[in-house]
Amino acid sequence: MQAIPPSEDQTAPLPWETAEPDALTSPLVFSSPHSGCFYPPAFLAASRLTPQALRSSEDMAVDALFAAAPAHGAPLLKAVYPRAYLDVNREADELDPKLFDPPPPLTAKCSLRVAAGLGVAPRVVSEGQAIYAGKIPLSEGFERIKTVYRPYHAELERLAARAAQKFGVAVLIDCHSMPSRMPTGDARRPYEPIAADIVIGDRYGASCDAGFAHRVHAFLTDLGYRVARNKPYAGGFITEHYAARARNRHALQIEINRALYMNEKTLEMLPGFERIRADMTRLIAAMAAAPVPRALPRQAAE
Repeated sequence: MQAIPPSEDQTAPLPWETAEPDALTSPLVFSSPHSGCFYPPAFLAASRLTPQALRSSEDMAVDALFAAAPAHGAPLLKAVYPRAYLDVNREADELDPKLFDPPPPLTAKCSLRVAAGLGVAPRVVSEGQAIYAGKIPLSEGFERIKTVYRPYHAELERLAARAAQKFGVAVLIDCHSMPSRMPTGDARRPYEPIAADIVIGDRYGASCDAGFAHRVHAFLTDLGYRVARNKPYAGGFITEHYAARARNRHALQIEINRALYMNEKTLEMLPGFERIRADMTRLIAAMAAAPVPRALPRQAAE
């Protein structure tokens, strides 16, 4: 898959697509929040980067890797807009004061992600490349939150609530990819390889039933992958926000090393893509067939 040119469609699409199963038979809900690739023309015009450079921050093809979810009775929610434009896996008030003019209100959240330029409207893409030549209007950030962020989360909440109502429990599988190397903060050795093929994130046990997370970990290990737990990725905002175990809601993040299936420089898919897709299909089938976390008694959930 080559880096594609920007869409010539001037009509703004919906910020999400949901692939629904023919019959809802599983409490699983799959989410791919970073695989969107519709780049609005105005955004491309405002950016100092090429479309290919902007695409380096995508979880490219992750929605395709997990496309079998509906065939196993579970919906798959996919972002349409890219992470470089608006990151739905952030809190809505993670507004970067270095990006906006005028600056965000004092109530905006100053997190480590914001400090790194990776707020809800990112200032940088991979390897710290600045997206814009200068600042952008704060009103633009608020508009993206209104038209992209909030509708995406409304749909994700709808899917989770539907699963919980029908099955007494909902299990969100948050699907991501990760670069094959990560920054070290050491100028002498700025990057180092990520040793894992796949990282399972359950926020150190806080977001997902331990038995379910262990089964996913073991299944992937049996397939031959090097699987890590919570390091370096324990789960982002979506994993944290949609996990409410007292209300029978669980969330598990899955990060796949991009080097397994794509060339990170040219953005081309490698022969390994088909193997990863086949294995994720096997994983989806195994999760759909596995015992789900037992629902708590209604009085305990309330």
